[in-house]
Amino acid sequence: MKLTIQAEGLGWRIIRNVILLVGILLILGPLYLVVVNSFKTLPEAGRSFFALPESLSFHNYAELLAKGDYWRYVWNTTYITFFSVLLVVLINPAVAYAIARNRHKRYYNFIYLYMLLGLFVPFQVIMLPLTKIMTGLNLLNPFGLILLYGALSLTRGVFLLVNYIQNMPAEIEEAARIDGCSTFQIYSSIILRLIAPMLATLIIMDALWFWNDFMLPLLLLNKAKEFWTLPLFQYNFKTEYSFNYTMAFTSYLLAMLPIIIVYAFGQKHIIAGLTDGAIKG
Repeated sequence: MKLTIQAEGLGWRIIRNVILLVGILLILGPLYLVVVNSFKTLPEAGRSFFALPESLSFHNYAELLAKGDYWRYVWNTTYITFFSVLLVVLINPAVAYAIARNRHKRYYNFIYLYMLLGLFVPFQVIMLPLTKIMTGLNLLNPFGLILLYGALSLTRGVFLLVNYIQNMPAEIEEAARIDGCSTFQIYSSIILRLIAPMLATLIIMDALWFWNDFMLPLLLLNKAKEFWTLPLFQYNFKTEYSFNYTMAFTSYLLAMLPIIIVYAFGQKHIIAGLTDGAIKG
């Protein structure tokens, strides 16, 4: 009986490892092609697409970075991502805290449930109405896109933060009120610190979305080239460079690096915050 259980456990571990290996290959395979071909010339990539480069050539990087328009698109993407995340940090925790501590009231409960409806509405359903509204408001520009990101992030942000805040003990806030703290002081000095792990998670998720998003910039910014973000630049890249896919791979790799770095550092803060919370608990 014991040998049978051990055999079943061994079989499951083998299947699990095979599935993990296939998943790693599916993820790292395309990334490998992007990296190695970004260091090749176009003729070399045509001869040996899957092989390692014969020599490290930074010609593609130099040519891409030498283009003035490229830095404009980097700036547009950074600007939109930064201020969209700032809007998320300013609005989402405040709204979530107000709802979490007033769920017993009909008005706040209705607002909460109304926001949650956004989780069940596919973006394709609201895509054209949003574009029409933003066109009517003359907001087909980065400022309009930032406002739209801030509004659309409320659904997921409020859902995550409300549940997180409701699971926190209210006694800490009551003690602070006895000491004379106002609601704003409690929120800014206590609540924001306690929800820091979840807020960091939300920031990283939204930063990944804003940086890599293609559909909303396509709808709002594609008509004006000076407003393009990096995903839009990459979308229109093939038109400018025709079949020069080594240059395209170079632009993809450079666009990925900043957000990968942000995610790597942010992930450490999330783990540290969760560990500290567990120790204190």
